Amino acid sequence: MWMLLFMVLPLIAVAYLSWHVWVLLPMAKIWKAFVILLGVGSFLLLFINFGRRFDGLPLPVAQAFYEIGTSSLFVMLYLVMLFLVLDLGRLVRLVPRSWLYQNGWTAAAILVAMVGVFLYGNIHYKNKVRVTLDLKTDKPLAHDYKIVMMSDLHIGYHNPRRELARWVDLVNAEHPDFILIAGDIIDGSIRPLIEERMAEEFRRLQAPVYACLGNHEYYSGIPEARQFYRDAGIRLLIDDSVVVDSSIVIIGRDDRTNMRRNVVPTASPTAPGGTLPYSILLDHQPYNLDRTERAGIDFQLSGHTHRGQVWPISWITDAIYECSWGSYQRGNTRYYISSGIGIWGGKFRIGTQSEYVVATLSSTDGNRKAGLR
Repeated sequence: MWMLLFMVLPLIAVAYLSWHVWVLLPMAKIWKAFVILLGVGSFLLLFINFGRRFDGLPLPVAQAFYEIGTSSLFVMLYLVMLFLVLDLGRLVRLVPRSWLYQNGWTAAAILVAMVGVFLYGNIHYKNKVRVTLDLKTDKPLAHDYKIVMMSDLHIGYHNPRRELARWVDLVNAEHPDFILIAGDIIDGSIRPLIEERMAEEFRRLQAPVYACLGNHEYYSGIPEARQFYRDAGIRLLIDDSVVVDSSIVIIGRDDRTNMRRNVVPTASPTAPGGTLPYSILLDHQPYNLDRTERAGIDFQLSGHTHRGQVWPISWITDAIYECSWGSYQRGNTRYYISSGIGIWGGKFRIGTQSEYVVATLSSTDGNRKAGLR
Protein backbone atom coordinates (compact mmCIF):
# COMPACT_ATOMS: atom_id res chain seq x y z
CA MET A 1 0.00 0.00 0.00
CA TRP A 2 2.75 2.43 1.00
CA MET A 3 4.80 1.57 -2.09
CA LEU A 4 1.75 2.18 -4.30
CA LEU A 5 1.23 5.61 -2.73
CA PHE A 6 4.95 6.36 -3.13
CA MET A 7 4.67 5.66 -6.86
CA VAL A 8 1.28 7.26 -7.56
CA LEU A 9 1.52 10.49 -5.55
CA PRO A 10 4.70 11.75 -7.31
CA LEU A 11 3.05 11.13 -10.71
CA ILE A 12 0.02 13.15 -9.63
CA ALA A 13 2.33 15.89 -8.34
CA VAL A 14 4.29 15.97 -11.63
CA ALA A 15 1.05 16.29 -13.63
CA TYR A 16 -0.25 19.02 -11.28
CA LEU A 17 2.96 21.06 -11.49
CA SER A 18 3.30 20.59 -15.25
CA TRP A 19 -0.16 22.03 -15.82
CA HIS A 20 0.54 25.01 -13.56
CA VAL A 21 3.87 25.73 -15.25
CA TRP A 22 2.26 25.49 -18.69
CA VAL A 23 -0.46 28.04 -17.94
CA LEU A 24 1.77 30.32 -15.84
CA LEU A 25 4.79 30.94 -18.06
CA PRO A 26 4.33 33.79 -20.59
CA MET A 27 6.48 32.26 -23.34
CA ALA A 28 6.26 30.22 -26.52
CA LYS A 29 4.99 26.65 -26.27
CA ILE A 30 8.35 25.17 -27.19
CA TRP A 31 10.01 26.91 -24.23
CA LYS A 32 7.22 25.88 -21.88
CA ALA A 33 7.67 22.29 -23.01
CA PHE A 34 11.44 22.59 -22.49
CA VAL A 35 11.01 23.80 -18.89
CA ILE A 36 8.55 21.01 -18.09
CA LEU A 37 10.72 18.33 -19.69
CA LEU A 38 13.74 19.64 -17.77
CA GLY A 39 11.83 19.32 -14.51
CA VAL A 40 10.42 15.88 -15.31
CA GLY A 41 13.85 14.67 -16.45
CA SER A 42 15.41 15.85 -13.20
CA PHE A 43 12.77 13.98 -11.24
CA LEU A 44 13.28 10.78 -13.25
CA LEU A 45 16.94 10.78 -12.22
CA LEU A 46 15.69 10.01 -8.71
CA PHE A 47 14.21 6.68 -9.83
CA ILE A 48 17.24 5.83 -11.96
CA ASN A 49 19.36 6.21 -8.82
CA PHE A 50 17.20 3.68 -6.94
CA GLY A 51 18.38 1.03 -9.38
CA ARG A 52 22.03 2.00 -8.74
CA ARG A 53 22.43 2.65 -12.45
CA PHE A 54 24.75 5.60 -11.67
CA ASP A 55 27.51 3.14 -10.78
CA GLY A 56 28.55 2.80 -14.43
CA LEU A 57 28.95 6.55 -14.95
CA PRO A 58 32.08 8.63 -14.26
CA LEU A 59 32.08 9.59 -10.58
CA PRO A 60 31.56 13.39 -11.07
CA VAL A 61 28.64 12.71 -13.44
CA ALA A 62 27.07 10.21 -11.04
CA GLN A 63 27.43 12.70 -8.17
CA ALA A 64 25.78 15.48 -10.21
CA PHE A 65 22.89 13.23 -11.30
CA TYR A 66 22.35 12.07 -7.72
CA GLU A 67 22.20 15.66 -6.44
CA ILE A 68 19.81 16.77 -9.18
CA GLY A 69 17.50 13.76 -8.90
CA THR A 70 17.16 13.71 -5.12
CA SER A 71 16.97 17.50 -4.79
CA SER A 72 14.11 17.60 -7.30
CA LEU A 73 11.94 15.61 -4.87
CA PHE A 74 12.14 18.35 -2.23
CA VAL A 75 11.73 21.15 -4.76
CA MET A 76 8.64 19.41 -6.10
CA LEU A 77 7.21 19.09 -2.58
CA TYR A 78 7.54 22.82 -1.91
CA LEU A 79 6.20 23.81 -5.33
CA VAL A 80 3.13 21.61 -4.80
CA MET A 81 2.52 23.20 -1.40
CA LEU A 82 2.89 26.69 -2.87
CA PHE A 83 0.52 26.08 -5.78
CA LEU A 84 -2.01 24.42 -3.48
CA VAL A 85 -2.01 27.57 -1.33
CA LEU A 86 -2.45 29.74 -4.43
CA ASP A 87 -5.27 27.54 -5.73
CA LEU A 88 -6.99 27.65 -2.36
CA GLY A 89 -6.60 31.43 -2.44
CA ARG A 90 -8.36 31.48 -5.81
CA LEU A 91 -11.25 29.42 -4.44
CA VAL A 92 -11.85 31.89 -1.63
CA ARG A 93 -11.29 34.84 -4.00
CA LEU A 94 -8.12 36.10 -2.30
CA VAL A 95 -5.86 35.37 -5.28
CA PRO A 96 -6.79 36.88 -8.67
CA ARG A 97 -6.90 34.47 -11.62
CA SER A 98 -4.46 36.69 -13.50
CA TRP A 99 -1.70 35.83 -11.00
CA LEU A 100 -1.60 32.22 -12.24
CA TYR A 101 -2.04 32.68 -16.00
CA GLN A 102 0.61 34.02 -18.36
CA ASN A 103 2.18 36.02 -15.57
CA GLY A 104 5.95 36.56 -15.61
CA TRP A 105 5.93 38.43 -12.31
CA THR A 106 4.37 35.49 -10.47
CA ALA A 107 6.80 33.08 -12.13
CA ALA A 108 9.74 35.28 -11.11
CA ALA A 109 8.45 35.58 -7.53
CA ILE A 110 8.09 31.80 -7.26
CA LEU A 111 11.61 31.29 -8.62
CA VAL A 112 13.08 33.75 -6.12
CA ALA A 113 11.14 32.15 -3.26
CA MET A 114 12.33 28.63 -4.17
CA VAL A 115 15.96 29.73 -4.54
CA GLY A 116 15.78 31.54 -1.20
CA VAL A 117 14.21 28.62 0.69
CA PHE A 118 16.60 25.99 -0.63
CA LEU A 119 19.67 28.19 -0.31
CA TYR A 120 18.75 28.62 3.36
CA GLY A 121 18.13 24.86 3.65
CA ASN A 122 21.55 24.06 2.19
CA ILE A 123 23.38 26.52 4.45
CA HIS A 124 21.50 25.17 7.47
CA TYR A 125 22.41 21.60 6.51
CA LYS A 126 26.12 22.45 6.42
CA ASN A 127 25.94 23.77 9.99
CA LYS A 128 26.48 20.69 12.16
CA VAL A 129 24.90 21.27 15.57
CA ARG A 130 26.82 20.04 18.62
CA VAL A 131 24.29 18.52 21.03
CA THR A 132 25.39 17.86 24.62
CA LEU A 133 23.97 15.03 26.69
CA ASP A 134 24.57 14.30 30.37
CA LEU A 135 24.13 10.64 31.33
CA LYS A 136 24.14 9.66 35.00
CA THR A 137 24.15 6.18 36.49
CA ASP A 138 24.33 4.70 39.96
CA LYS A 139 26.38 1.82 38.53
CA PRO A 140 30.13 1.90 39.17
CA LEU A 141 32.28 3.03 36.23
CA ALA A 142 36.01 2.80 35.63
CA HIS A 143 35.99 6.57 35.13
CA ASP A 144 33.84 9.29 33.57
CA TYR A 145 33.43 8.82 29.82
CA LYS A 146 33.15 11.24 26.96
CA ILE A 147 31.28 9.68 24.05
CA VAL A 148 30.61 11.11 20.59
CA MET A 149 27.44 9.73 19.04
CA MET A 150 26.32 9.98 15.42
CA SER A 151 23.90 8.40 13.01
CA ASP A 152 22.92 8.57 9.35
CA LEU A 153 26.16 9.70 7.75
CA HIS A 154 24.91 8.53 4.33
CA ILE A 155 28.35 8.84 2.78
CA GLY A 156 28.39 8.19 -0.94
CA TYR A 157 27.63 10.20 -4.04
CA HIS A 158 26.34 13.28 -2.22
CA ASN A 159 28.41 13.12 0.99
CA PRO A 160 31.91 12.64 -0.48
CA ARG A 161 35.25 12.19 1.24
CA ARG A 162 35.90 15.90 1.75
CA GLU A 163 32.68 16.18 3.77
CA LEU A 164 33.47 13.06 5.77
CA ALA A 165 36.91 14.51 6.53
CA ARG A 166 35.27 17.59 8.08
CA TRP A 167 33.12 15.39 10.32
CA VAL A 168 36.15 13.35 11.39
CA ASP A 169 37.87 16.60 12.41
CA LEU A 170 34.82 17.60 14.48
CA VAL A 171 34.85 14.27 16.30
CA ASN A 172 38.61 14.25 16.94
CA ALA A 173 38.39 17.76 18.40
CA GLU A 174 36.20 16.32 21.19
CA HIS A 175 38.86 13.76 22.27
CA PRO A 176 36.23 11.11 23.09
CA ASP A 177 36.85 7.82 24.89
CA PHE A 178 34.87 6.04 22.18
CA ILE A 179 32.50 6.76 19.29
CA LEU A 180 29.06 5.30 18.61
CA ILE A 181 27.36 5.28 15.19
CA ALA A 182 23.72 4.18 14.99
CA GLY A 183 23.58 2.92 11.41
CA ASP A 184 23.29 4.21 7.84
CA ILE A 185 26.96 5.06 7.50
CA ILE A 186 26.63 4.06 3.84
CA ASP A 187 24.04 5.81 1.67
CA GLY A 188 23.39 3.15 -0.95
CA SER A 189 26.18 2.39 -3.38
CA ILE A 190 29.54 1.26 -2.03
CA ARG A 191 31.26 2.40 -5.23
CA PRO A 192 32.03 6.05 -4.26
CA LEU A 193 33.34 4.90 -0.85
CA ILE A 194 35.83 2.61 -2.55
CA GLU A 195 36.88 5.02 -5.30
CA GLU A 196 37.41 7.88 -2.84
CA ARG A 197 39.07 5.56 -0.30
CA MET A 198 36.83 6.82 2.49
CA ALA A 199 37.97 4.06 4.84
CA GLU A 200 41.16 6.07 5.28
CA GLU A 201 39.17 8.93 6.81
CA PHE A 202 37.59 6.66 9.43
CA ARG A 203 41.04 5.40 10.36
CA ARG A 204 41.94 9.00 11.31
CA LEU A 205 39.47 8.80 14.19
CA GLN A 206 41.42 8.81 17.43
CA ALA A 207 39.08 6.60 19.47
CA PRO A 208 37.46 3.18 19.07
CA VAL A 209 34.35 3.20 16.86
CA TYR A 210 31.34 0.92 17.44
CA ALA A 211 28.42 0.79 15.00
CA CYS A 212 25.26 -1.11 14.14
CA LEU A 213 23.67 -1.70 10.74
CA GLY A 214 21.03 0.55 9.22
CA ASN A 215 18.56 -0.13 6.42
CA HIS A 216 20.85 1.57 3.89
CA GLU A 217 23.60 -0.93 4.60
CA TYR A 218 21.16 -3.54 3.30
CA TYR A 219 20.70 -1.46 0.15
CA SER A 220 24.46 -1.36 -0.40
CA GLY A 221 24.85 -5.09 0.32
CA ILE A 222 25.77 -6.57 3.70
CA PRO A 223 28.94 -8.38 2.56
CA GLU A 224 30.24 -5.16 0.97
CA ALA A 225 29.32 -3.15 4.07
CA ARG A 226 31.08 -5.61 6.38
CA GLN A 227 34.24 -5.43 4.30
CA PHE A 228 34.18 -1.63 4.28
CA TYR A 229 33.82 -1.50 8.06
CA ARG A 230 36.75 -3.87 8.47
CA ASP A 231 38.83 -1.66 6.19
CA ALA A 232 37.70 1.44 8.12
CA GLY A 233 38.55 -0.02 11.53
CA ILE A 234 34.91 0.15 12.70
CA ARG A 235 33.72 -2.53 15.13
CA LEU A 236 30.40 -3.60 13.61
CA LEU A 237 27.97 -5.11 16.12
CA ILE A 238 25.24 -7.25 14.54
CA ASP A 239 23.23 -8.77 17.39
CA ASP A 240 26.52 -8.75 19.24
CA SER A 241 28.10 -6.87 22.12
CA VAL A 242 31.44 -5.62 23.41
CA VAL A 243 32.50 -4.75 26.97
CA VAL A 244 34.47 -1.56 27.64
CA ASP A 245 36.66 -1.39 30.79
CA SER A 246 34.51 -4.08 32.44
CA SER A 247 31.95 -1.37 33.24
CA ILE A 248 30.08 -0.65 29.99
CA VAL A 249 28.49 -3.12 27.59
CA ILE A 250 27.69 -1.86 24.08
CA ILE A 251 25.10 -3.91 22.22
CA GLY A 252 24.45 -3.51 18.49
CA ARG A 253 21.24 -4.83 16.97
CA ASP A 254 20.79 -5.97 13.40
CA ASP A 255 18.57 -3.57 11.49
CA ARG A 256 14.81 -4.00 11.47
CA THR A 257 15.11 -4.76 7.73
CA ASN A 258 16.08 -8.26 8.83
CA MET A 259 12.74 -9.54 10.13
CA ARG A 260 14.54 -12.48 11.78
CA ARG A 261 16.92 -10.44 13.88
CA ASN A 262 17.32 -11.31 17.54
CA VAL A 263 15.14 -9.78 20.24
CA VAL A 264 16.51 -7.03 22.47
CA PRO A 265 18.92 -8.82 24.83
CA THR A 266 18.45 -8.43 28.57
CA ALA A 267 21.40 -6.74 30.25
CA SER A 268 23.47 -9.48 31.87
CA PRO A 269 25.87 -9.40 34.83
CA THR A 270 29.18 -9.50 32.94
CA ALA A 271 31.06 -7.15 35.26
CA PRO A 272 33.30 -8.42 38.10
CA GLY A 273 31.49 -9.20 41.32
CA GLY A 274 28.25 -9.94 39.51
CA THR A 275 27.31 -6.25 39.16
CA LEU A 276 25.38 -5.09 36.11
CA PRO A 277 27.45 -2.99 33.70
CA TYR A 278 26.06 0.19 32.21
CA SER A 279 24.34 -0.95 29.00
CA ILE A 280 24.16 0.97 25.72
CA LEU A 281 22.00 -0.32 22.86
CA LEU A 282 22.59 0.72 19.24
CA ASP A 283 19.40 0.18 17.23
CA HIS A 284 19.07 2.13 13.99
CA GLN A 285 15.27 2.41 13.76
CA PRO A 286 13.52 3.70 16.90
CA TYR A 287 10.55 1.35 16.98
CA ASN A 288 9.22 -0.56 20.02
CA LEU A 289 11.03 1.52 22.61
CA ASP A 290 9.09 -0.32 25.31
CA ARG A 291 11.06 -3.51 24.57
CA THR A 292 14.33 -1.77 25.39
CA GLU A 293 12.87 -0.57 28.67
CA ARG A 294 11.63 -4.05 29.60
CA ALA A 295 15.07 -5.48 28.80
CA GLY A 296 16.61 -3.20 31.43
CA ILE A 297 18.86 -1.32 28.99
CA ASP A 298 20.23 1.92 30.43
CA PHE A 299 20.60 3.92 27.21
CA GLN A 300 19.57 3.51 23.57
CA LEU A 301 20.98 5.43 20.59
CA SER A 302 18.96 5.44 17.37
CA GLY A 303 18.67 7.44 14.16
CA HIS A 304 16.85 6.71 10.90
CA THR A 305 14.09 9.33 11.12
CA HIS A 306 16.19 12.37 10.06
CA ARG A 307 13.17 14.02 11.67
CA GLY A 308 11.83 14.22 8.15
CA GLN A 309 14.76 16.40 6.97
CA VAL A 310 12.41 19.23 5.94
CA TRP A 311 9.19 20.69 7.27
CA PRO A 312 6.35 19.60 7.08
CA ILE A 313 7.66 16.01 6.76
CA SER A 314 8.90 16.47 10.33
CA TRP A 315 5.23 16.53 11.39
CA ILE A 316 4.78 13.09 9.81
CA THR A 317 7.79 11.54 11.57
CA ASP A 318 6.67 13.09 14.86
CA ALA A 319 3.30 11.34 14.40
CA ILE A 320 4.75 7.98 13.36
CA TYR A 321 7.36 7.48 16.09
CA GLU A 322 6.97 7.51 19.86
CA CYS A 323 10.02 9.79 19.75
CA SER A 324 11.28 10.91 16.34
CA TRP A 325 14.07 13.17 17.58
CA GLY A 326 15.90 14.21 20.70
CA SER A 327 16.29 13.02 24.28
CA TYR A 328 13.59 10.79 25.72
CA GLN A 329 13.00 8.63 28.78
CA ARG A 330 10.91 5.54 29.52
CA GLY A 331 11.14 4.33 33.09
CA ASN A 332 14.83 3.96 33.89
CA THR A 333 15.89 3.85 30.23
CA ARG A 334 17.23 6.94 28.47
CA TYR A 335 17.06 7.34 24.70
CA TYR A 336 18.50 9.67 22.15
CA ILE A 337 17.04 9.66 18.64
CA SER A 338 19.41 11.56 16.37
CA SER A 339 18.30 13.47 13.29
CA GLY A 340 21.67 12.50 11.77
CA ILE A 341 24.91 14.28 10.94
CA GLY A 342 24.45 13.52 7.25
CA ILE A 343 21.36 13.25 5.11
CA TRP A 344 19.71 11.26 2.36
CA GLY A 345 19.14 13.02 -0.94
CA GLY A 346 19.13 16.77 -1.41
CA LYS A 347 21.29 18.64 1.10
CA PHE A 348 18.53 20.67 2.72
CA ARG A 349 17.52 21.08 6.35
CA ILE A 350 14.36 23.13 6.82
CA GLY A 351 12.92 23.04 10.33
CA THR A 352 15.34 20.26 11.36
CA GLN A 353 19.07 20.05 12.05
CA SER A 354 22.14 18.00 11.21
CA GLU A 355 23.84 17.09 14.46
CA TYR A 356 26.33 15.07 16.42
CA VAL A 357 26.00 14.30 20.12
CA VAL A 358 28.70 14.74 22.75
CA ALA A 359 27.68 12.76 25.84
CA THR A 360 29.26 12.61 29.27
CA LEU A 361 28.65 9.40 31.19
CA SER A 362 29.39 9.53 34.92
CA SER A 363 28.44 7.80 38.17
CA THR A 364 26.04 9.72 40.40
CA ASP A 365 27.94 8.80 43.57
CA GLY A 366 31.40 8.86 42.06
CA ASN A 367 31.76 5.06 42.20
CA ARG A 368 34.89 3.74 40.52
CA LYS A 369 35.84 0.17 39.84
CA ALA A 370 38.82 -0.89 41.88
CA GLY A 371 42.00 -1.44 39.95
CA LEU A 372 40.86 0.31 36.79
CA ARG A 373 42.62 3.51 35.80
